[in-house]
Amino acid sequence: MGAPAREQASLFFELAQAGEGGHACPVVCTAGLVRALRSRASEELRSRFLPPLLSIDYDDAARGAQFLTERHGGSDVGANRVEAVPGADGWRLYGEKWFCSVADADQFLVTARPRGAPDGTRGIGCFLVPRSGGGFRIRKLKDKLGTRALATGEIEFEGAGAYALGPLEEGFVAAVNVLNTSRWLNAVGSAGLMRRAADEARAFAAERVAFGRPIDGFPLVRENLAVMRAEAAAAFASSLHLTELVARIDEGTATGEDVAWHRILVNANKFVTSLAATKVCRRGIETLGGNGTIEDFSPLPRLYRDAIVFESWEGTHNVLCAQILRDLVKLDAVDLVAARAHAPEELRARLRRSLDEPEWGALHGRRQLDELVRRLQVAELRAGDDEPAAELVERRHLRPGYDAESDPSYPGVIEAVLETK
Repeated sequence: MGAPAREQASLFFELAQAGEGGHACPVVCTAGLVRALRSRASEELRSRFLPPLLSIDYDDAARGAQFLTERHGGSDVGANRVEAVPGADGWRLYGEKWFCSVADADQFLVTARPRGAPDGTRGIGCFLVPRSGGGFRIRKLKDKLGTRALATGEIEFEGAGAYALGPLEEGFVAAVNVLNTSRWLNAVGSAGLMRRAADEARAFAAERVAFGRPIDGFPLVRENLAVMRAEAAAAFASSLHLTELVARIDEGTATGEDVAWHRILVNANKFVTSLAATKVCRRGIETLGGNGTIEDFSPLPRLYRDAIVFESWEGTHNVLCAQILRDLVKLDAVDLVAARAHAPEELRARLRRSLDEPEWGALHGRRQLDELVRRLQVAELRAGDDEPAAELVERRHLRPGYDAESDPSYPGVIEAVLETK
């Protein structure tokens, strides 16, 4: 967890390809807590709680978690009701958190409303709760669709000891920064899931013989494999771009425009890549046919379930898109993000209309943000000399009315994608 951002992303990408969400989620949650302690905690708290989170000894290393969601306040964090009561030795927390992943963690970051604090997000504080202090109980474990090896529970706090992470009035900002760490690595993980699914599908298709030849010789199978590879490469490209922004911010070399672009992209990239991962994993299952649905035949069923969980992890698509539109207004950043994503004037105009006409933007902004990320992906693929993947992504997502049937060069694009390593 002490590694620089670029190294963290590289290692997490490799981990995600193993398909073990039960390990991946604690890694991300611990990374988020480490960042929160470094940036928000007092020297006393850092010296006490950081070392076990950074330990490289598996038996001694502590794991972190973030418990933010409540039954009546999921994405609406301002509606949360868990209360923080001051005491002689810190704070005591009372109330229920509804969705607590890594429920067996050693340290929890928990949002709570200090007694007497105002309503809404302004009244949310951010606290560190050590498991060893007790004062809570796990009501039940969730029976989830994906990441089933990971303990996710409903937790009732009954006077758990807690320590404030930074000024109480900055609690919501601290929580968002932790969420942004998860959103960044969520996208890296989605790229890893896609890479593994594409590799599994391609290996199977090369060996599976039907109607007298390997199925990877059939045009529709080849198209499917090419789409999977291109989507995986696109997600990796945009997530590497985001990782570079995270690294600059960490190093203190980021410009104001870098920080603003990161604020937009960390949400938009998570939205686009997590949706793409689900579709790519499903394409992999299709390639294997009936075998693709068998749990002990390949990792694809597990990858598919976990990808769906990745979609909801740290913000549903609609909530993220609504937040991006608010941030674009607050930062006056349409021109900035359009330039960074290599977007044409036509997309800039549509984004401006979404901000000028909020009701219209609420309905159509999601499509515009998807296009924004797709344009960044195409530009990054080309910058990385992966022209075949860039071409396929551009034709599938960015050319209105594109008709592959009328394009004699389309088969060549498919073959070029499959020939690229």
